[in-house]
Amino acid sequence: MSYDAIAAAFAAEGIEKEIRCEQAFAISEKYNIEKFDISRYCNKNGIKIRGCQLGCFK
Repeated sequence: MSYDAIAAAFAAEGIEKEIRCEQAFAISEKYNIEKFDISRYCNKNGIKIRGCQLGCFK
């Protein structure tokens, strides 16, 4: 998956500086993007992951 496609999905969903786990999972399913690709994109672009379903990020 290209980072441009993820950036477009985030823009369409209003994601700018942070994302909640539920949102990441929903975007993954809606736009057919691997969750791992979303996490890599977030890490590379300084987007914080909040409300982690595993309790990893607070």
